[in-house]
Amino acid sequence: MGFDKAVKVEATVVEERPRAVYKVLLENQHQVLAHLVGMVKRNFVRLAPGDRVEVELAPHDPTRGRIVRKLGKTI
Repeated sequence: MGFDKAVKVEATVVEERPRAVYKVLLENQHQVLAHLVGMVKRNFVRLAPGDRVEVELAPHDPTRGRIVRKLGKTI
């Protein structure tokens, strides 16, 4: 159980929600709810709408994800 066979994709943060959950827009134009994990959460990284992030999607539930890395801001 878990994210052992997770698919990593790049996404853009669309909206910030309560409890460190973000709505992100994937490259294929699907919107997913994702939460912070690992070093991103431990180092209190702040995300704003427009930031590029790397998201892991589990194969059993592609509507939820984990934000594992901040990539930068889009223009």
